[in-house]
Amino acid sequence: MAVFQRARSEEQREARRQAILGAAAAMLTEMPVAEVTLNELSRRVGLAKSNVLRYFESREAVLLELLDSAWQDWLVRLDPELAGTLEPAAPVSARCGQLAAAVAASLAARPMLCDLISAQAAVLEHNVSPQVAAQYKRASMAGIAALGALMLRCVPELGELDAVKLAGVSIMTAGGLWPHTRPSAAMLAAYEADPELAALRLDFTETVGEVLEVMSAGLLARGGRDER
Repeated sequence: MAVFQRARSEEQREARRQAILGAAAAMLTEMPVAEVTLNELSRRVGLAKSNVLRYFESREAVLLELLDSAWQDWLVRLDPELAGTLEPAAPVSARCGQLAAAVAASLAARPMLCDLISAQAAVLEHNVSPQVAAQYKRASMAGIAALGALMLRCVPELGELDAVKLAGVSIMTAGGLWPHTRPSAAMLAAYEADPELAALRLDFTETVGEVLEVMSAGLLARGGRDER
């Protein structure tokens, strides 16, 4: 645990902010969002809770900024992942399937991002000021637009508007599915004991991929662009 002296310059203040974000990210590798507390975060970063609140107005504000950072990192890495997966000369239906599978696999490989997305509306957007909420929403809108642009590059037949819609559905699907694909110990035991219940267990990557493939096919069909 680091112990910081009082920050006296802008560089030192930014170092404190990054240390807080780094400690929060480390905690999320060990526990879900619901278990991250401001007290434990303060202890790990070596600052009093009141000092942490000098840099972020609440626990939720820390996690919203961490979500935005994780999102931006994902977009940077997703671009080459898509380029290496899709076949530009393939029929549009095949490219939609490839895009859906690649996005689903990329999200599944980033559990911290998925956990934060799943907590966004119900938890992280509460206990923050209107200013922080608006700042995050602007960043979120820009992130959806950037994801839509990547999707449009893979499937130009979608058109810009439908590519952005598909991007939004990708995130909402991931956020909604994530907690359902992380069953508790009790549910895992119930699944093991009763094969009929086990049939209800969802696989995150497979389900997200299926939803996105069906959604993209529907958007293309509605626009009369579903040539195979």
